[in-house]
Amino acid sequence: MEYDGSHFCGWQSQPSGCGVQDILEQALTQIACHPIRVITAGRTDTGVHAFAQVVHFETDVARADTAWVRGVNALLPKSVSIQWMQLVPDEFHARFSAMDRCYRYILLNQPVRPAILQGKVGWYHAPLDIVKMQEAANMLIGEHNFSAFRAAECQAKSPVKNLRKLEITQHGNYFIFDLCANAFLHHMVRNIVGSLIYVGNGKQVPSWMKVLLESTDRKKAAPTFAPDGLYLAKIAYDPKFQLPEFANSHLLLA
Repeated sequence: MEYDGSHFCGWQSQPSGCGVQDILEQALTQIACHPIRVITAGRTDTGVHAFAQVVHFETDVARADTAWVRGVNALLPKSVSIQWMQLVPDEFHARFSAMDRCYRYILLNQPVRPAILQGKVGWYHAPLDIVKMQEAANMLIGEHNFSAFRAAECQAKSPVKNLRKLEITQHGNYFIFDLCANAFLHHMVRNIVGSLIYVGNGKQVPSWMKVLLESTDRKKAAPTFAPDGLYLAKIAYDPKFQLPEFANSHLLLA
């Protein structure tokens, strides 16, 4: 599924009903005619978007595929859309079966803030050096303790994650940060992007990123960057589940 997170308080269900999970479960419940509870591959924060979120749920009712896709979409706000559905074996779990999670951060780098793209891209006003940012980014690749990029309220059992990819590309005034890991800590991507910007604007040298990583001290890193340009881009599973490859990343400066 994909969604625009601008008007939601994140993925997770909330008492006020402001989470993406809330409105999805309400729509699925109407189609199934019994209460539905979904499990997601990754919870996104307030203002964070997704074009490849994966969820699973259990039901004994039989419905046509169109009911679970077009029928559910008819009950959802226009900012949320189911893209496909598929029956899966009992061993499949949207969260625990996921092998990799990939995020994309889109940053507009120009002197003045955007209007039409407000909420859809991050923004930074001063020039950035992509060569220095990529040099710093390379120091984060691999399995490390990412406590320096971990939010205080993070509930992960371990700060050790395996960051398999961190690539930065430039398209005119846009910088695209692509990150893939076995899992991410709370605010990890936004904290990494914020610190890379400190390198790109010359406030810090590329080697600072390694010092910061090894310090495991969140207070030494840059402030958490805005959620606006962050997208959950892909969830990777074992090919045995035969899930469709569906990601609209080409729509976002791929």
